[in-house]
Amino acid sequence: MPTGVAIRDVRGQLFDAAERVLLRDGPSALTSRAVTEEAGCAKGVLHRHFADFDAFLAELVLHRVDRVEERAAALRASAGTGSIADNLTRALLELFESVAVAVVSLVTSRDGLRARLRDARPAGVPLLTDAAAAIAAYLAAERDLGRVRADADLDTLAPTLIGAAHMLFADRQAVPPAADDVRKVVTAVVAGAEQEPPGARGAR
Repeated sequence: MPTGVAIRDVRGQLFDAAERVLLRDGPSALTSRAVTEEAGCAKGVLHRHFADFDAFLAELVLHRVDRVEERAAALRASAGTGSIADNLTRALLELFESVAVAVVSLVTSRDGLRARLRDARPAGVPLLTDAAAAIAAYLAAERDLGRVRADADLDTLAPTLIGAAHMLFADRQAVPPAADDVRKVVTAVVAGAEQEPPGARGAR
């Protein structure tokens, strides 16, 4: 694309290009040149919109965090419907789709990026921490409805689910796990926390 040609939604196009490079070639291949070449624009375009490449990568990560937060709202809204295991399985499959797993690898592989993110996210690994918060909020909603035990340790259950799911999805080159495999993990983790809500047995 010639220099000077306007690009609509430059930031979105650069983020999309970065995600394609990340998925195809891995974190080590993600450079400003690779991103702009993938996006079909001049290298200077990226630096006109971001202070430096680490600033771009930090915004890319936070862009993915926004998507997690959108999915978190949908997960909380599902409380009280279907089964807890099915709701969590679906959420984990969505949370750990391939781009999210690749972005986590990016964060853990770049010291400069982690340092930049610490200003906005002082604790934990972005995406994983946000996903754990989403799971905890959902389980809290189910607890309020009586479908999760009042004494359930949600602060332990949520990161346990995220850690176990991340292990299943961590190899970006492998075939993603099947829904049944994810559900098996979910069922094992939440088995002791689930209960029938008051009045459910008598309503049958």
